[in-house]
Amino acid sequence: MPMLEIRDLNTFYGHIHALKGISLDVDKGEVVTLIGSNGAGKSTTLKTISGLLNPKTGSITFNGQKINGTPAHKVAGMGVAQSPEGRRIFPRMTVLENLEMGAFSHGKADPADIERVFSLFPRLKERINQKAGTMSGGEQQMVAMGRALMARPTLLLLDEPSMGLSPIMVETIFGIIEDIHKQGTTVLLVEQNALMALAVASRGYVIQTGKIVLADSAKALMQNDMVRKAYLGEE
Repeated sequence: MPMLEIRDLNTFYGHIHALKGISLDVDKGEVVTLIGSNGAGKSTTLKTISGLLNPKTGSITFNGQKINGTPAHKVAGMGVAQSPEGRRIFPRMTVLENLEMGAFSHGKADPADIERVFSLFPRLKERINQKAGTMSGGEQQMVAMGRALMARPTLLLLDEPSMGLSPIMVETIFGIIEDIHKQGTTVLLVEQNALMALAVASRGYVIQTGKIVLADSAKALMQNDMVRKAYLGEE
């Protein structure tokens, strides 16, 4: 049984039909990626899973429990954490304070969780008392991911972690995603950089205008002509 099971999900923004009958699965221990162009519905999918948006129809099952329509803070308490698009850190708070905010579902930050984040992101330890808003884009992305990990998620939702980052920082962030996965966290990754996403994922889905148009192993998607032309920049 999949850890996350989505069936025939329809989500609207006002009158706009953003997700049109999406179905996807994420098994425990996997990295699964959702790739697609801007406005295809990738972020909407994550927001619907995490409870920030309510689907009109369809079902979301997490660890055997239906969670669609569940408030976001309760979904977080069940073990689903999201690192949002655009990072959404608290700019006037320090690195440490941002991380502590991520532990709200447990009441208080556990020093062991903070140490785990610092082991994944040594750069954050060096800047523990720096205000997050004064950091580089890549460092802010580390704060956002670290904050999500403070909730001790069994499923981590990553929304565009490489957006706006330099190529070297993109490599760093994806290396950390692999480390997080090796430590036992299941990851659903939304990413415009399809090449990097498929390199770390075991399986992938391609979304276009709110519909899943392809689902396959990451290896097969990398060799698919449509994917290569549309998302990997090949002629």
